[in-house]
Amino acid sequence: MKILYVAEIVGKAGVYAFKNGLPELMRRRSFDFLIACADGATGGNGLGRNHAAYLRKLGANVLTTGECCFYKKDLTENLAKLPYVLRPENLNAEAPGLGTRIYKAGAEKVAVTVLLGQSGFGRIHGNNPYTVLPSLLEHLKQETPFVIVDFHAEATAEKKTLFAAADGRCSAVIGSHTRVQTADETVLPGGTAVICDAGRTGSVESVGGTDAESRITEYVSGIPDWTREAWIRPELQGVLIELDPRGRALSIERIRLELPEMPRKDTEKNAGEDHLEQDEQAAV
Repeated sequence: MKILYVAEIVGKAGVYAFKNGLPELMRRRSFDFLIACADGATGGNGLGRNHAAYLRKLGANVLTTGECCFYKKDLTENLAKLPYVLRPENLNAEAPGLGTRIYKAGAEKVAVTVLLGQSGFGRIHGNNPYTVLPSLLEHLKQETPFVIVDFHAEATAEKKTLFAAADGRCSAVIGSHTRVQTADETVLPGGTAVICDAGRTGSVESVGGTDAESRITEYVSGIPDWTREAWIRPELQGVLIELDPRGRALSIERIRLELPEMPRKDTEKNAGEDHLEQDEQAAV
């Protein structure tokens, strides 16, 4: 079993990189199941309903989210109807949608769950992921040996600790949220593949996929501004994990696929964005 995890898709550049990079990646690598983190796909923060449908149409088997899971009202209102979109599992029971599902991958089943870290998030707070983890993984292992955890967290120490707690209990724990690909991918002694952060899909020459000047202005003024997206050096990033029939990881490989930049003159930019929006509407 081979699992492709596409790192957080950020803004229209991220959608562009996913759309144009995935066919090329499929020519170079084979995989059985595709997970994509889409927590920043719409405007760099959150996932809209149209983008969710569009990314699904492009080939994602499941879309994971994180602390931005409820930022877009149109998605929040429809989460119960979208089995391919997961919000964090360790939220209150009243939260819409689900954080864990089991999906078909050919003749096999793949369980995917999202956990939210506790450090560094101001607008949303999850229950302790360490108390949720043991019973959750025990239940999922009864259904399938292939269990993937997306741990959406800020602190490296929190991620490393969860890796140790999960080793031998699941196939992989993939870190997300920081949008910077780390070089610490490894298979732990118990057979669990881990990486602190799979990176981001979108502009590499940016601050988390967003225009650097706008981020500098935010830090100087204290006024948040996510409206200026970056387009320089788009990449599709992520990891490819190979699992044995028992669900133990054989390998984890970082993926970085560079893509040609789109012409971004003002008129071309508007035309390109209109084209993406038309595609998104058609996917719904």
